[in-house]
Amino acid sequence: MRIINTAFSLTLSASALMYGSTVFADTRVLASIKPLELLVRAIATEGTQTTTLVPPGASPHNYSMAPSKRRALENSDVIFWVGPDMETFLTRLLTGSEFGERSVAFIDESTNAGANEDVSSIQDHEDTHHTHEDHGHEHEHEHEDHGHEHDHGDGEDPHIWVDPHMALTMAETIRDALARLDGADKQALDRNLSAFESSIAAKEVEIRKQLEPVQDISLFAYHSAFTRFAEHYNLKVEGVLTLNPERSPGARHIAEVQDSLRSANHPCLLTEPQFNRQWWRSITEGLDVTFSTWDPLATDIEATADGYAAFQQSIADAVLKCLPENAQH
Repeated sequence: MRIINTAFSLTLSASALMYGSTVFADTRVLASIKPLELLVRAIATEGTQTTTLVPPGASPHNYSMAPSKRRALENSDVIFWVGPDMETFLTRLLTGSEFGERSVAFIDESTNAGANEDVSSIQDHEDTHHTHEDHGHEHEHEHEDHGHEHDHGDGEDPHIWVDPHMALTMAETIRDALARLDGADKQALDRNLSAFESSIAAKEVEIRKQLEPVQDISLFAYHSAFTRFAEHYNLKVEGVLTLNPERSPGARHIAEVQDSLRSANHPCLLTEPQFNRQWWRSITEGLDVTFSTWDPLATDIEATADGYAAFQQSIADAVLKCLPENAQH
């Protein structure tokens, strides 16, 4: 996998010409999804306006923008997004001439062809690629193929933000992008990045200690968004309920997962609020399984400078509910 800055050349906005050195305080930053906004808030200087494009409960894969959301793109000085494998609805807009020069993608497969510069490698292994489902359409979409252009099960897992080490690299990219703006307080950006690195390092140590009792618990995930967090903290993920949350899994896969659940040590299924509860309940009916819910989109996390650390803690807290003494069946 490669994490990159999309070809990025920010021009002076009208506010820059009008307000000169005060422009950076008026900078408008748009993040495609909430976790990216948390990272931006950790690095951006005081007064920077940050917003999220995809609203709570919506999927970055099949979200359909209202005209007001397009205006948010037009009014933004910088746009951060994961990349074409995550926010498919943004691919044409953010790789085109209108918004391409002010957008920053953290993953862009087109760089494999050597198109862009400023490339930083963050991980070489491959994981399974899956997507989120739109909360508002979870019932009607759950058992059908939507015909998305990207292939599930191939390529890199785009949920890079759940891994704190990858998040640090993303934060560096954010610092670099914001530092290119006219009027940017580069020293303040560097201080914020340093503070973020220290905060995440401390949080990582804390979470590792918290999760020690969970090492022997057999964890199962609804889909692979949880995988990167689990790998980072050496947790045991023994199965994924569905290889593609946009399609109903086959009978053979369901039978294999059920067999794994029966033979597992204190099996715990980590679900996500974006998906239909009744569907995975039906698969685990009659099995002794603990359930816990985590939210990879950080819906309820406050967008502050400390938000990403709180997001990491929220995932750890969900995992801790898998312990027998905390179990919910």
